[in-house]
Amino acid sequence: MKRETLFLKIVIFLMAIPVLAVCIFVLPSFSTFVGKVIPEWAFLQYLFLIAMYGTAVSYFIALYQAMRLLSYIDKNIAFSELSVKALKNIKYCAITISGLYVLCMPIIMYLAEVDDAPGLGALGLVITFGSLVIAVFAAVLQKLLKNAIDIKVENDLTV
Repeated sequence: MKRETLFLKIVIFLMAIPVLAVCIFVLPSFSTFVGKVIPEWAFLQYLFLIAMYGTAVSYFIALYQAMRLLSYIDKNIAFSELSVKALKNIKYCAITISGLYVLCMPIIMYLAEVDDAPGLGALGLVITFGSLVIAVFAAVLQKLLKNAIDIKVENDLTV
């Protein structure tokens, strides 16, 4: 099991690198572009930037929780309350990402219309619905894990 969890930890690390690069190199210039496209509402560039960095922070917290979950699997304590808490945190992070993207969708759709880039709007929708799917999946896993822990505790008490 160590090889599989090591592979997943490497994948999680590799998932963080592009998002970090986007946060450093792309988001500041994109936020300035928002201010130039909508000069009468220039303050929106700062709200947009805060929302995008908020989604990045939520994303990194979710990745950290996934790393913790993998370390619980390595330590053979996957069926514990710590794992349930990690899944709960992943669920909340995914809901936060969806919520922040929903708030930014009017700006993203307006920019896609002005810049004639329909893929930009589609990307926003994919991220929103993708994080919602992750939230639902984490909630289902959290409930299953909680039920398994309850059954395990009940069986330990009967013996």
